[in-house]
Amino acid sequence: MAFQSFRNRQQAGRALARSLASYANRPDVIVLALPRGGTPVAYEVAKALNAPLDVLVVRKLGVPGHEEYAMGAIAGGGERVLDEDLVRELGIGAKEVDEVVRNEQYELERRERAYRGDRPAPDLHGRTAILVDDGLATGSTMRVAIRAVRRQAPARVVVAAPVASREACALLLGEADDVICAETPEPFLGVGRWYLDFSQTSDEEVCHLIEDANPHGALPA
Repeated sequence: MAFQSFRNRQQAGRALARSLASYANRPDVIVLALPRGGTPVAYEVAKALNAPLDVLVVRKLGVPGHEEYAMGAIAGGGERVLDEDLVRELGIGAKEVDEVVRNEQYELERRERAYRGDRPAPDLHGRTAILVDDGLATGSTMRVAIRAVRRQAPARVVVAAPVASREACALLLGEADDVICAETPEPFLGVGRWYLDFSQTSDEEVCHLIEDANPHGALPA
């Protein structure tokens, strides 16, 4: 039977959690949401796995004039992925790329302050980090997320998404230790196509979900 759609990100998260059951109740596991849209999905995953939840802020680098189309992505710590072939093909100059990076860096830092405040980022050394987004189209934002996490020497990096293109899943298999794509419909047609409710997640909702998932404040070291 062909896959239809998820009702919303919450249902998608519960479905994804079933594919991640082997990671449940393990003290080394931490779930990292790619906000904003990945947070409601990751919240359901963390709850089902009995694992702590935090965020990993990653920003897509949109093609100037067509911002919904990714030419790369950035994460904290200076991590960057750029599709050099696409940039060259579209004739995007270095100054244009730098301007997009500057703007997205500003928003990345704003979101990190908003979501984490004074709380330090979790220590990922030797842990199993499950990176969760609401969907994977090109995989560029997830690629930079993986590389940012690798800098902290985790034992294992797992990528998980409720719905993804087959191309993105194949690409990420070369970067992560495990890739869980619950649904890989063809033709893909974009992440939003596979949700009945794909309304934007707010900063306030992200903060609420992180706080609710970690009621005692600081994440376990």
